[in-house]
Amino acid sequence: MPTRKYWMWIGPTKEATTQALVEKYKKIKSHGITGIFLEHELPEAECHAIKESGLELHAWMWTVNRGDKWIHENHPEWYQVSRSGKSCFDQPPYVGYYKWVCPSIPAVVDYISDQAHQRASNKLVDGVHLDYVRYPDVILPKGLWKKYNLDQTEELPDYDFCYSDASVKAFKERYGYDPKTLDRPDTDQNWLHFRYNNVTNLVNRLVQVVHGEKKVITAAVFPTPSMARKICRQDWDKWPLDAVCPMTYNKFYEAEVDWIGDCIRENIDAVTYPVYAGLFLPDFKAGDLSKAVKVALHRGAKGVSLFGTPNDDQWKEFEAAIANS
Repeated sequence: MPTRKYWMWIGPTKEATTQALVEKYKKIKSHGITGIFLEHELPEAECHAIKESGLELHAWMWTVNRGDKWIHENHPEWYQVSRSGKSCFDQPPYVGYYKWVCPSIPAVVDYISDQAHQRASNKLVDGVHLDYVRYPDVILPKGLWKKYNLDQTEELPDYDFCYSDASVKAFKERYGYDPKTLDRPDTDQNWLHFRYNNVTNLVNRLVQVVHGEKKVITAAVFPTPSMARKICRQDWDKWPLDAVCPMTYNKFYEAEVDWIGDCIRENIDAVTYPVYAGLFLPDFKAGDLSKAVKVALHRGAKGVSLFGTPNDDQWKEFEAAIANS
């Protein structure tokens, strides 16, 4: 049987001693975790602690959603614009940290590529893990509609991106018409594929950069390729990755745990590289983590990735599930 891997998405630990970091990651490894996706910064002491604990270290990178102060101060024209004319520069959708930049702009692609190279060239890093590698959610998972007081049965102009001057210009030069004039932009195949391809071209560039440093590249993506295309213009089954972590967050989609397995089955039929099921721990009640791990592995996942900090009972569930699957 091929070796399975088990991951955790983790943010850097604030103000911890080196010894505390080593103890933290050795404990995580003792539960069966094999690798860490470390978000944003790569503090040297934390990186050393992860590696010393025998865990893989992958730099977890926010890709198209960029909160960089430098971009905000120097390139307001880089930000994505909605069909209603709202820029992520000062009117981000849903939440304040949705600071999406436009992958139609060559300088944006260069900037993001440089960010990936900085991470991949770190000698302590085994790989780069892409997140937010897409457009903003034009349709939120239905389980979140009530939270934002929205009905997104249809695509709404405030959440349909990117109609920036650069994006519209690039589209018009290729296809000869303005996407802002479309009555049904959600059905125009040129406009849809233009955006799919912008993200795919960016990923292709990042793959070259990361592989150039002899590192692996993975991504956190939406639950299945068909859902991803509809929800956020993400055509991820076309990407030449080394592995993928679909965020099969079942409660977001008002689905039961078994739905995770259905997603995994669709995903492994769509790609040739390993698929690791992304599991959202905060929504799991007792017994759900064990069931989710088992159903994911049974349907063909090569492992799982955990979002959230497991409590003691969840760790026990996790250990038992991976031991008996």
